[in-house]
Amino acid sequence: MGLFEKLYTLLILLAVGAGLLIGQVEIVASKAKEVIMPFLMLMLLATFLQMPLHAIKKSFANNKFTGLTVMLNFVVTPILAWGLASLFLADHPALWIGFIMLMVTPCTDWYIIFTGIARGDVALSTSLLPLNLILQILLMPVYLYLFTGVTGGVEMRVFAESMFFVLLLPLLTAYIINRFILKDEQRRVRIFQRINTVPIIFLCLAIMAMFAFQGTLLIENKELLYQLLLPILLFFILILIIGRVVGRLTRLSTAQTASLNLTTLARNSPVALAMALTAFPDEPLIALVLIIGPLVELPALSLLSFGIAKFGGKKGLNKIIS
Repeated sequence: MGLFEKLYTLLILLAVGAGLLIGQVEIVASKAKEVIMPFLMLMLLATFLQMPLHAIKKSFANNKFTGLTVMLNFVVTPILAWGLASLFLADHPALWIGFIMLMVTPCTDWYIIFTGIARGDVALSTSLLPLNLILQILLMPVYLYLFTGVTGGVEMRVFAESMFFVLLLPLLTAYIINRFILKDEQRRVRIFQRINTVPIIFLCLAIMAMFAFQGTLLIENKELLYQLLLPILLFFILILIIGRVVGRLTRLSTAQTASLNLTTLARNSPVALAMALTAFPDEPLIALVLIIGPLVELPALSLLSFGIAKFGGKKGLNKIIS
């Protein structure tokens, strides 16, 4: 884990603080909104460039593991997220939508780090990256249509445009660059080693711009952290238990069960944030949920991954949940 990865939570906090500070300058606050989307597009382009899209075929080699992951990430998780949102956030439509967006987007990068810490099957988890990415892009409009029908809805034309410019365009550009420009494997490795921290940098710049534009929003709504803390923590606890039970019932190995846990625990807040900022430009509280989410998620993932590594054997967590 590199220095940027270790300092991820701190960098987010620094970006929030810097945004609040520079947002006090009127001209900066008025122009900040214009750079949010470009920063997010560059962040996702750098992320997609490092994504082994050709490895999607490998994810089908282990049919059982792939099927279980898809079921948990794209069927069980959305239902659980909807239930928790209904229980804790029913009176706060913006928080409801932000929570749903956070929880229905499985991680496509950070969970590999935590899978290694948890002594999971890193190679198997890596092969799922393209599949997780493509499915969440395709299914996000479906989830939003289903869940926001209760909370006020969203103009699907605006959402479709944001999907194209923020997700599909960077994804297509990354594919073209990898397919036709970076064909030499050694050259690709050298370049990727240089840009592996670029997504974090552009994410922090986007966060800084967002808080410069909506600087007073966090100060006026700091109680949101307390409202979101319980449902987020409950989500992690319940998904961990479900993953352990499924892994035991389907007789996955200890390493595969750890991979299943981290694949379904970690969330893709950068992608969800990119969608929220463009699809819901007049609902900054939705984006704020996706900023607060990682501040709770990353410490929780750290503790859970170390716990899985220490107690994840047959006599560990499996015994606890028996």
